[in-house]
Amino acid sequence: MKRKLMLIGAALAFSAGAALAQDKTDVTIVLNEEVDLMEPCMATRSNIGRVVLQNINETLTELDVRGDKGLMPRLAESWEQLDGGVWRFHLRKGAKFSDGSDFDSADVEHTLKRTFSEKIVCESARYFAGMNLTYKVVDANTIDISSDPAQPILPLLLTLIPIVPSDTPEEFIRNPVGTGPYALTEWNVGENIVLTRRDDYWGEKPAVTKANYVVRGDAAVRAAMVAAGEADIAPTIADIDATNPETDFAYPNSETLYLRLDHSKPPLDDIRVRKALNMAIDKQAFIGTLLPAGTVEAVAMVPPTTLGWNGDIKPIPFDLEGAKKLLAEARADGVDVDQKIELVGRLNNYPNSTEVMEALQSMLADAGLNVDLKIYEVAEFEKLYSKPFPEDRAPQLVAAMHDNSRGDPVFSMYYKYHTEGTQSGISNPKVDEAIAAATAASGKEREKLWSDLFAYLYEDQVNDVMLFHMVGIARVATRLNWRPTIATNSSLQLSEIGFN
Repeated sequence: MKRKLMLIGAALAFSAGAALAQDKTDVTIVLNEEVDLMEPCMATRSNIGRVVLQNINETLTELDVRGDKGLMPRLAESWEQLDGGVWRFHLRKGAKFSDGSDFDSADVEHTLKRTFSEKIVCESARYFAGMNLTYKVVDANTIDISSDPAQPILPLLLTLIPIVPSDTPEEFIRNPVGTGPYALTEWNVGENIVLTRRDDYWGEKPAVTKANYVVRGDAAVRAAMVAAGEADIAPTIADIDATNPETDFAYPNSETLYLRLDHSKPPLDDIRVRKALNMAIDKQAFIGTLLPAGTVEAVAMVPPTTLGWNGDIKPIPFDLEGAKKLLAEARADGVDVDQKIELVGRLNNYPNSTEVMEALQSMLADAGLNVDLKIYEVAEFEKLYSKPFPEDRAPQLVAAMHDNSRGDPVFSMYYKYHTEGTQSGISNPKVDEAIAAATAASGKEREKLWSDLFAYLYEDQVNDVMLFHMVGIARVATRLNWRPTIATNSSLQLSEIGFN
């Protein structure tokens, strides 16, 4: 009780009475990590997407994660496939950007050019790697978009590209302008972000008039702030702090936690070492302790709800002695398994992230590996996670979470496993060919090709250390009518929030 009172006191001091002073239709959301950019084309990163995506900047299409409507209109009212793999999108009339300018097909054309421009490195572009998009403005409210190779789920892929005005420069911006129901009105770096409801929004007027985002790295503080009435939503709290069934809601958050292995660096190029890394980790020891009950051992980069999920793949079992034996065999063949290997993590990526990393380091050390733990803020972490990788890097195990809530592996496989993938640690022609074939396929063939690739990556190649399909826990004030979804870790739409 004393600890809880101290935490509540800390929360009161940290938030400076914001919630007590706010209007009944204002909300305060307490996040787990800083928003380092407010760039719409980077909104596929969870720390940015939770603020920007569909709040400030909208996409042409939207996947329904709260019901069974599938792919829904957003800035595109309708679309159809023409001959030659061309998709025609009919755009919404009457939508305006927050600067007062009208939304039309020129904005879509510019957004696509900007997203794939060599002058700017957009996160959302990674999901289109291996494809060449072309686009043609038909009229002010119609645009044709096609892909080479042809992409049968192109409208679904476009849920990842937030639309910006046609005068947006080809460089990262600080003050995003969008067609969404909210506009950015304050960004006090390191303190808070404020979004304010727009009176001229094209769609239905949301109930929330203003959202104040603050960041607290301590999960217990985030939970205490909501309990004390100093915040309304903490999208991610720790399992140990989820003590109130009226406010605390667990949800499968579509994130997969894994260790990306860099196969270009010995000893990680040896499959025996990669197997040993998997065998040395007692994954069950994390579930219900550092990670919530309901967390699932991972065998693939995508959650089990994804097309092509292969239920025949079984997790590599914990076998410490077996791991030691494999390392001894590799050592006897001249593989330098005793050199320093870096275990790289991202600070506050999820509750207990540092403790999980420390436990992983300890387990790998028990197997006889020399592991140096390094944990970075998100901006520094990205320099190690995405290409170009530092040339002077040591062998690295990069601990990362990957989100795929859209139901198809195409959102994951190219940039995680293709030779040219921006976050890939491998170069395997067979994998490259398999990704290309599955990406271009449809129906049952697409499902089977993805399923076969999952098995090859995990069982035959042991490409990474797959850890967990994660479970998130959100704390929500009782005054709100809102519940988390599978997409909450990457997108938190204010327009979905109601008041009791």
